[in-house]
Amino acid sequence: MTEKSYRLGDIAKALGAELKGDPEVQITGLATLSAAGPGQISFLANPAYGKYLADTRASAVILSPAAAQDSPTNVLLLDNPYLGYARLSHWFDPAPVPAPGVHASAVVDASARIAESASIGPNAVIEAEAEIAENVVIGAGSVIGARCRIGRDTVIRPRATLAHDVVVGQRCHILSGAVIGSDGFGFANEKGVWHRIAQLGRVVLGDDVEVGANTTIDRGALDDTVIGDGVKLDNLIQIAHNVHIGDHSAMAAMVGIAGSTRIGRHCVFGGASGVAGHLEIADQVHLTGMTLVTGDIREPGVYSSGTSADTNRQWRKNAVRFRQLDVLARRVKELEKKLEG
Repeated sequence: MTEKSYRLGDIAKALGAELKGDPEVQITGLATLSAAGPGQISFLANPAYGKYLADTRASAVILSPAAAQDSPTNVLLLDNPYLGYARLSHWFDPAPVPAPGVHASAVVDASARIAESASIGPNAVIEAEAEIAENVVIGAGSVIGARCRIGRDTVIRPRATLAHDVVVGQRCHILSGAVIGSDGFGFANEKGVWHRIAQLGRVVLGDDVEVGANTTIDRGALDDTVIGDGVKLDNLIQIAHNVHIGDHSAMAAMVGIAGSTRIGRHCVFGGASGVAGHLEIADQVHLTGMTLVTGDIREPGVYSSGTSADTNRQWRKNAVRFRQLDVLARRVKELEKKLEG
């Protein structure tokens, strides 16, 4: 792996940071405060890690102006150090950059349109009338269904699957194992027997969308399933048919969204949260981990329903109390009536 090296002054300029220290220092990597050595740059965004700052061996640290006085080394001052770290991380990303072109083992339909700067990996399949824009990367073994459209600068990691007619915006990032545009869970019942309903809609992803590994997004039954610009989906998420997710919302792993629910902009759902079908969720709603939503949420704010772990002994006691709540509430009402009388 070729070592990358950058002048600290150039990093400060690119990040828009105020540099206090030597601009000629060469930076060759990123590391945590406790692990960094000479030539590496670190960051301090979470105050919990401030205890490592005084002893860090990093050649420079990205931090807020309030923490600068405690640094023993060069500093880059930013109001949002974590964002600075995020941007700088790409400078040192060791991921291979695929060369443009179509690998000899790829299977590409003659009617597909692939930009010259795109890269199609080994054993990938590009079906009829698919459109692959400039600088797109299709990883090894991925399948791009018929009539899919992939926007420029999008990266699809190995073994992802896009069914037919999926639309992906620009600069998206789809990780391995993701399945986009598979059939939604739609069946009609007749005398106890289930009959499959054809799923006629599409999946439409906006620009700058991230889809995590093994996440599934079902195609619409009639209308489209729509994922807005800037949406970030972690690994192992299920998005059912006809769901709409507003711009710049983010969901952690194991979230499940049932069909036809509409979620607003800038929402954040904690891990293993669940949302029932046909609901409306307002903008800027934050669900803490394992929250279960069974009704509309019309106001922004933080919502919770999951309970945290306790000792088994205490949890069993609370479970018994929970089953007694309705009886206790009725007894309280009866007592209140007697007191009022």
